[in-house]
Amino acid sequence: MTDVTSAEAAARPQGALRRLLQRKLALIGLALIVVVTAGAIFAPWIAPFAPEDQMFDGLTLEGAPMPPGDKFWLGTDLLGRDLFSRILFGARTSLVIGVVANGLALLIGTLIGVTAGYFRGWIGTVLMRFTDLMMAFPALLLAICLAAIFTPSLWIVAMVIALVNWVQTARVVYTETSALAEREFVAAERTLGAGTGRILFRHILPHLVPMIIVWGTLGISTTVLLEATLSYLGVGVQPPTPSWGNIIFENQTYFQAAPWLVFIPGAAILALALAFNLVGDALRDVLDPTQRGRD
Repeated sequence: MTDVTSAEAAARPQGALRRLLQRKLALIGLALIVVVTAGAIFAPWIAPFAPEDQMFDGLTLEGAPMPPGDKFWLGTDLLGRDLFSRILFGARTSLVIGVVANGLALLIGTLIGVTAGYFRGWIGTVLMRFTDLMMAFPALLLAICLAAIFTPSLWIVAMVIALVNWVQTARVVYTETSALAEREFVAAERTLGAGTGRILFRHILPHLVPMIIVWGTLGISTTVLLEATLSYLGVGVQPPTPSWGNIIFENQTYFQAAPWLVFIPGAAILALALAFNLVGDALRDVLDPTQRGRD
């Protein structure tokens, strides 16, 4: 038995891509993501210096950071390192953590949400009460506690962020799965003797794909901001590995004398988060016709 719904029709790749490319804000977001991703991938060839190199001429005679100029396009930091090079390599950190942490959070949230929504009963009650318990803790505070327990590194930070970001996905997936489990086509499949695996993988999960794509895109924005916050607080990615958050943390004492050391990485964080928000919002309108209306 097959079922064709508006959500499936909207999720057809060719139609969804065409509608997405018709949205100007989505195109701006995609352009920003492409630029940042390209900069991160090709950083070893684009960056004029290694991110950890401390230049002999990277500081003024007074020992202050160099302002933007011909040699150092975005200036240098308090140790004489080229800021442009560190921004490029820092983009790698943000994107890797954004994709890995958000992917893990989606996997955990989807698994818990689908299990609780389909089986319900005591299984659903236990899983959702645990989800509610996790949601009761402030995400930043919980992330700081977890990061303090483990030795901070890129992969540990990604794991910590995933462990605090899955709850929203689980709640949304649970609600949608519970509604789908009551639909007529699912009841008909059960009557025909279909097993749990067939119902989940052939009928329920395909309906969840558009929503998971949207939450995955929007979640990268949240992950980038949380990683930058943890790094700024000193419990995220540790120097000398460049991260946009720890670049601000290291150079905040020069905020008045060398404001570019704070404004430039801060603008990069906001631009990347905004880009994923714009694309995620457009994907939501494209993949879910019931929420259209914001162009």
